[in-house]
Amino acid sequence: MDAELQADRTALADTVRRFAESEIAPHVQAWDDAGEFPRTLYTRAAELGLLGLSYPEALGGTPASYALKLPAWIALARHGKSGGVLASLFSHNIGLPPVVLHGSDAVRQEVVPPVLRGEKIAALAITEPGGGSDVAALRTTAKRDGDHYVVNGEKTFITSGMRADWITVAVRTGEGRGAGGISMLLVPGDSVGLNRTRLSKMGWLCSDTATLHFDNVRVPARYLLGDEGAGFRMIMGNFNGERIGLAAGALGFSQACLDEALAWARERKAFGASLIEHQAVRHKLVDMQMRIASTEAWLEAVSAEGDAHEAAGRFNAPEWVAQICMLKNHATQTMQFCADQAVQILGGMGFMRGTVSERIYREVKVMMIGGGAEEIMKELAARQMGW
Repeated sequence: MDAELQADRTALADTVRRFAESEIAPHVQAWDDAGEFPRTLYTRAAELGLLGLSYPEALGGTPASYALKLPAWIALARHGKSGGVLASLFSHNIGLPPVVLHGSDAVRQEVVPPVLRGEKIAALAITEPGGGSDVAALRTTAKRDGDHYVVNGEKTFITSGMRADWITVAVRTGEGRGAGGISMLLVPGDSVGLNRTRLSKMGWLCSDTATLHFDNVRVPARYLLGDEGAGFRMIMGNFNGERIGLAAGALGFSQACLDEALAWARERKAFGASLIEHQAVRHKLVDMQMRIASTEAWLEAVSAEGDAHEAAGRFNAPEWVAQICMLKNHATQTMQFCADQAVQILGGMGFMRGTVSERIYREVKVMMIGGGAEEIMKELAARQMGW
């Protein structure tokens, strides 16, 4: 890695750390209690350029490689200490890419810049009540009617679902079932016939999550992204960035657990000595660091490979997709292990609301399921490797 890139990485990570420590971490518990965080946080993140990372300059963004973005994602998780904040604050990172890549110039100019300025919120809606990982089986329909599509169906577990101003929705425009009839349609959040139901969750308490109900929602045909029937490939390509982001977040949350457990072990005394003076506790901390180090090294390798593939125009190279799937599992398993060990080291305090480890412990499962459950990741990795 050249010196200039390393300097940029360090500077960006430091900016993100200061933002997270001052404007996120002190408020997370209150936001969890309230079930949401202020919309002004989007504007503040946009002012620092965080919302626009990796987006084209022409749309108000800043092009960025994985190598540059990763330290920022990790720092946001480690020092912000809330998956709920990150999930909703950056839901545009899964909602906007199909718009940027496949929307018309007019639609991109209408939608993307206000989101990157923090004025609007974008979300992605794929999952349905009747099926999660089986994307090809989705049932929400979009029937062409003149200059509009008429959308009927439901989506669920939608991050930023209650507040999103733009929703990128997977719909079935073709007949029958299967991947071939799936398209991507951008739905304005104020569309008549779109209703939203808030969902209660184990974790990510300050992230608004919803079931979306589409009842004869009329959407202008110009909001079709790409061609009819091309949606499944868009969805699969969109998963790569999401899964790398989940792995980076899992690493940051693992580090946050270690930070809290280490500080507690140094301060807390038991049987006449600090906890860290007891071998059993030291070994737990070492076990955490081992998994963190391996995750960090793998994440760096996969991101470097991703930058090389994207430079060559190979956006879905099978061997790289396989690595992403396995990395996502490994990183979230590291997070699970570190959260569990941290709670154990904190003892009774680890069971109390307000500790970082307690919050992250509750957030582990959504990281292991979201973006592709462990079992799906293993099967996809095996297929990509030709097994």
